[in-house]
Amino acid sequence: MPRARTELVSAKLKHLRPTQMTLGFREVRYRRRMWKSIGKQAREQLLASHWFPAVRAPDGHFYIVDHHHLGRALLEEEVAHVKLILLKNLSHMPEGDFWTFMDHHQWVHPYNAKGRRCAFDSVPNRLEKLTDDPYRSLAAEVRRHGGFAKEIMPYAEFLWANYYRGVIPPALLQHQWRKAMAKAMALAHSGATEHLPGWSGVMSNPLR
Repeated sequence: MPRARTELVSAKLKHLRPTQMTLGFREVRYRRRMWKSIGKQAREQLLASHWFPAVRAPDGHFYIVDHHHLGRALLEEEVAHVKLILLKNLSHMPEGDFWTFMDHHQWVHPYNAKGRRCAFDSVPNRLEKLTDDPYRSLAAEVRRHGGFAKEIMPYAEFLWANYYRGVIPPALLQHQWRKAMAKAMALAHSGATEHLPGWSGVMSNPLR
């Protein structure tokens, strides 16, 4: 049986459509710092190796289903073009069926910064229009410090963000980041989060 051909596409970053409503601005700033800290050759290698998984829609636009934080960071750093790996070409599909198909494949996450599901037409049409969810930044930082493992499950970190939304007060997150992180890490290594994707088990003194 012949193998499916992987299609790579070069696209203008500013024209890419998101498939989520929010991201973590703190995480975007982290990605920007990383970009600024590397040289020209490393930047070229990063752009060559980080393909944005995307779907081509009936309206002709490319909708990315991952790497929204990197995309927003690169956009703010005035990067013009990125490479896409095309997951599906749905340009032939009736427009009315597009979001149903995307939802079925878990390629869209229409949830706002309060964790509430919204209509598909609430998803912004530009990366620069995505709004901040501080709990999404918290989840990213916890994963980066080993609080849980990266999962192939789409939008897994949003599940962690939504869990933290219910147990860590917004004021603590806004004004005492280190304390919020310590609490989030402790919870990540407790039995309270074993239902979440990437849970790595109970551990004592997780910040050591």
